[in-house]
Amino acid sequence: MSLLSYPERGPWGNAKWRGNCSGYIYRHLFQLLSPQRFCDPMVGSGTSVDVAREMGIEAVGLDLHSGFNVLSQPIRLHLPAHWNGQADLCFSHPPYHTMVTYSGAQWGNEAHPDDLSRCSNLDEFYEKLALALLNQRDSVKVGGIYGTLLGDLRQKGAYHALASDIQAYLPRSERRAILIKAQHNTQSGTRTYSKLRFGRIEHEYILLYERQPGQVYAVLAETVQTQQETRTRSWKAIIGAAILGLGETFTTAQAYQAVMNAAPERIQQSEHWQAKVRQTLQQLPGLTNPERGVWARAA
Repeated sequence: MSLLSYPERGPWGNAKWRGNCSGYIYRHLFQLLSPQRFCDPMVGSGTSVDVAREMGIEAVGLDLHSGFNVLSQPIRLHLPAHWNGQADLCFSHPPYHTMVTYSGAQWGNEAHPDDLSRCSNLDEFYEKLALALLNQRDSVKVGGIYGTLLGDLRQKGAYHALASDIQAYLPRSERRAILIKAQHNTQSGTRTYSKLRFGRIEHEYILLYERQPGQVYAVLAETVQTQQETRTRSWKAIIGAAILGLGETFTTAQAYQAVMNAAPERIQQSEHWQAKVRQTLQQLPGLTNPERGVWARAA
């Protein structure tokens, strides 16, 4: 069944948490995919892990509000030791860009720079979400499933197809399903709009991917090929994902090699690609430069 509709959210998580997904959606996914080990790196109020544990599934919930940063910290290093860095399913429900503000509003007193709802523009949002999703891929076993629940956004008359656009950053060969979920009980649904020519957005998408054998380099090579066709691939997403496979500390030379493996065609198009790598490493969240030519992930 690719069309899902659950008007009730159920008893799981915190009903006061804005943007909460119905627990029945997670129950449906768990029944469909039968994971034994599940991770949610954007757990919010905990709906997903509540449902998983009720169903006897080992579950780990991580989030920015509890100190985990999916943009700079490998998910696999935050899983239980007996998982050996591999979940069966890693699924997220991120903010839909600026639709609902989280850090400094839903939780905490200040805006967090790596909060996806605080991105200054859509390009930044796509870059960061792509990195988060490739981090999810890195956290599941071969044959494991990674994915996300994402809705579209209309702002100032423009329609932003978030769920469609983000797929250009992910490997087409690993895509397995797109489920359409009806939206219920939204704040926008209670408002009256004077001009609503094209109707309300009342659906979301569940994107599901199955990890295949091969390192992130091969995945990125395929992804970059897709992005070259659309000319939307960003250096930040390429480099950020390429270094996921490196250790807690690595050298600039190792970063060069990782990017060469991931995106050889892109390098050929840029005479100064090594300078771009160095510049991007300085901009990526969660990286420090303790000495010349050496990079370390922040603790």
